[in-house]
Amino acid sequence: MRQPGAVRRGGARWGRQLASALLLALTALPVRAQQQADTVRIRVDTRAARGAMTPIWAWFGYDEPNYTYMKDGSKLLTQLQALSPVPVHVRTHNLLTTGDGSAALKWGSTNAYTEDASGKPVYDWTIVDRILDAYVHRGMKPFVEIGFMPEALSTHPEPYRHHWNPADAYSQIFTGWAYPPRDYDRWRELVYQWVKHSVEKYGRKEVESWYWELWNEPDIGYWQGTPEEYARLYDYTVDGVKRALPTARIGGPEVTGPLGQRTQGMLRDFLEHTLRGTNAATGRKGAPLDLITFHAKGAPRVMPDGHVRMSVATQLRAIDNGFSIIAAFPELKQLPVVIGESDPEGCAACPARTNPANAYRNGTMYSSYTAEQLTRTYELMDRHGANLVGSVTWAFEFENQPYFDGFRDLSTNGIPKPVLNVFRMLGKMGGRRVAVQSSGALPLDSVVKASVQGRPDIDALASRDHHSTAVLVYNYHDDDVPAPAAPVEVLIEGVPATRATLTHYRVDRDHSNAYEAWKRMGSPQQPTAEQLAELQKASELQTLGAPAAVKVVGGSARVRFELPRQGVSLVTLRW
Repeated sequence: MRQPGAVRRGGARWGRQLASALLLALTALPVRAQQQADTVRIRVDTRAARGAMTPIWAWFGYDEPNYTYMKDGSKLLTQLQALSPVPVHVRTHNLLTTGDGSAALKWGSTNAYTEDASGKPVYDWTIVDRILDAYVHRGMKPFVEIGFMPEALSTHPEPYRHHWNPADAYSQIFTGWAYPPRDYDRWRELVYQWVKHSVEKYGRKEVESWYWELWNEPDIGYWQGTPEEYARLYDYTVDGVKRALPTARIGGPEVTGPLGQRTQGMLRDFLEHTLRGTNAATGRKGAPLDLITFHAKGAPRVMPDGHVRMSVATQLRAIDNGFSIIAAFPELKQLPVVIGESDPEGCAACPARTNPANAYRNGTMYSSYTAEQLTRTYELMDRHGANLVGSVTWAFEFENQPYFDGFRDLSTNGIPKPVLNVFRMLGKMGGRRVAVQSSGALPLDSVVKASVQGRPDIDALASRDHHSTAVLVYNYHDDDVPAPAAPVEVLIEGVPATRATLTHYRVDRDHSNAYEAWKRMGSPQQPTAEQLAELQKASELQTLGAPAAVKVVGGSARVRFELPRQGVSLVTLRW
């Protein structure tokens, strides 16, 4: 007969062995399957300012300018301006491209410049005005991209119009519009006439509030000339712009993400040229430069098990490098900087059905990535002392395409996606950015170097104005896979009141998410009127309960909640 003590000792040994085996098994599990056991504690000190809450996020862009005035394009422009407390800036390609104004993927046209039978220039601003009117009449600001090359001016005009679809090689889009002008004087005159017309139509004060920039990504196929030819084009362009409006603000070079030597070199050489190079248009030293632009993109990929893994580090390294290059020119360091395209990857018009790595776009992967990336961009801006005024999200909408087809867009057939609700959250933040400490945050250097592929990054961006504070909290991971929610406690300090009103907004699987609602109703491509109404309701920014009164003790208020993986919360406190 076994002695009771032996049973206890044997049970203890068995328990220790089982515990060891369970610990070993848990350690062997991928990070995404492990339980986030500890509460993430986030401390917000509203008394410690970190800089202005510059609305760098209130900038958007897209390839297809003729979507601007179509049904869903018009609706989305209205929604974008409605969510922002400041004028939204909008950039689009193809404003000088020759054509009849029909819209297609990666294509648009305005027919602004043609030549008659005798070779005399003919200017027609009808379509250009229709596009810019859509912005100005809503109180938005055009971020005017001067490009691309009209057919009559191209050194290689044929073939000119491409007919690209997502299954084609991307390089097929680079046709006659991507070439240098056959006559730089005629190009300069075209630019002069455009700016002159804009001043006459919209008024000097209005056009002075715009930014102008030359071309798009001249370090790759978008420019079928040399870097030297781009610098020459810039000289002639600036000369035309400034002749029409000396106070106009113009810059460049809109290169791709400065990660490789070619792109970094072109950005440096361009800045050097504007300072000390010989101006091809005037013969003088240097060229006017009012803002500096470059791009930054991530690099998602499909993992062996089929899930998508993002790479926010790739995008952040491009931003880090761009700021570093600019900082090396002390004469230029205070110039405004615009990240002319800032996105998780490079092709908005490449849907998930042809590019599986783009499957992140419909749901909360895109929205949480956006919160992570913008928060870290503010940190990089502070680190480098960069005068970042805008970060253009290159996403708009694609007219008459299938619902939730995996394009990089903000809405689909007039239904906003979850990512748009993160911008609605950002629109509720203002005043000054304030100090945040999070026990769940990864160091900035770690994210820039290795991305977020170990434990999640649970962090926050916070702001304060005279009567409120807002805290944007995100639970981000590069891997788009299920994971446990994280318990979060937010301590907001420095509240000058004894009571305040708390409102908690949320984007996750169950809130502010039309994509999940669409899937629950069977993914209809021809939704009924009732289904459309349900989708519209699901696409709105939603709260976790009604606004509620909270006690402020000793100038501090606490908020506790669980935040799902890839979820984003905005906690606002108003007193």
